Amino acid sequence: MGTLGAILTFKAFEAGLIGNIILIVLLLLYSALMSGSETALFSLSPAQLDKIRRHESPVNSAILKLLSAQDKLLATILIANNLINILVISLCSNLIDALVEFNSMGWEFAIKTVAVTFVLLLFGEIMPKVYASYNPHGFANIVALPLQALNRLFKPLTFLLVKYSDAIQNRGIVQPENISMEEIENALEITENPSETEKEMLSGIVQFASTEVEEIMHPRVDIEAIDSEENFDEVRRVIMDSGYSRIPVYRENLDHIVGILYVKDVLAYIGENADFEWQRLLRPAFYTPEHKKINDLLEEFRSQKVHLAIVVDEYGSTLGLVSLEDILEEIVGEISDESDTPEELPYKLLPDGAYIFDGKAHIGDLEDVLNVEEGTFDDCRGEAETIAGMMLEIKRDFPRRGDKITLHGVRFTVLAISGHHAEEIRVEREKNNK
Repeated sequence: MGTLGAILTFKAFEAGLIGNIILIVLLLLYSALMSGSETALFSLSPAQLDKIRRHESPVNSAILKLLSAQDKLLATILIANNLINILVISLCSNLIDALVEFNSMGWEFAIKTVAVTFVLLLFGEIMPKVYASYNPHGFANIVALPLQALNRLFKPLTFLLVKYSDAIQNRGIVQPENISMEEIENALEITENPSETEKEMLSGIVQFASTEVEEIMHPRVDIEAIDSEENFDEVRRVIMDSGYSRIPVYRENLDHIVGILYVKDVLAYIGENADFEWQRLLRPAFYTPEHKKINDLLEEFRSQKVHLAIVVDEYGSTLGLVSLEDILEEIVGEISDESDTPEELPYKLLPDGAYIFDGKAHIGDLEDVLNVEEGTFDDCRGEAETIAGMMLEIKRDFPRRGDKITLHGVRFTVLAISGHHAEEIRVEREKNNK
């Protein structure tokens, strides 16, 4: 109490101060309405705006009219709010002077600043904006008509402010910053409104322009193709077994694609004999380099009116193929039709907690199953996309049954070989890393 007495002395309360206090409370209420109105009106969702348009009323008409000129609306809110806050600061200062006598000018300035700032921020800014963000439609209904009246009252001032701000923007003094893809992805992560499906689709759109063909293509080993020397019976068998509508045709090996066989072109000749010259039905193959962006490839598909491309490297060797469906799936997710069979998981869980992976399983799938951070094996994989490819990168030699490699506390053991390819790989965490 002694320290407080050295700083200030309280004066007797006078009845005439009640009017001053009531006026401050009213002005704080108006300040709250102005601050909350900005949040409420600019937070109305498209669904809420559509509902407002469909229900005619003076309030709804006022909301739509205010939002049709957002620059003028914002100028009106700022003018009204600043005028009110100036009055609140002045009245609060007078009230404090009437109730307290300060023994130090420094303490007077500090206490007045803290007290008035606290009151304005809490009651005039934070509380109304929090409420308005949770109930934008209700708050907008309360402030729409008063704001419309203030729009008319401050029309000359708002006109000057809007014109001045437009002039600054037109001269290039205010330049909007370019938004990076990373910033857009971060915004998607923190947004609350979209569902998980919508977030995945939006994320796919964001990443679309930066994705390369090699990231989504079907690798060479998975290509279902027909040798140009095969008879028509074999062609019919491949068509029936594969279920594809377009099948590459090669001469000698997949590095020499001679054309694409469209199943719809074969239908008219399906009853022909085995010696039928089906090769004359081939259409030209469309080629694309491995590092082409898929948005560019999509535009080429559209302009060339094709749905399938053979992916080649710089030497012209076939690396894989990519279809229009593969590109669209990058945005909308997996597309399935009645001819698709349920996709089997690329791994099996063993009773001892280890996994048996298909050698062609993607390294990203491995990281997901092991629940490790994305990119854990980036320092080991080199250019490889599959587990078998990563082991080949490490060993620099063809795999043999029983080969073991340990990476980041995960042990890989080759269980089965197909040609020069690791077909089955046992994956397990080392005991001290469980």
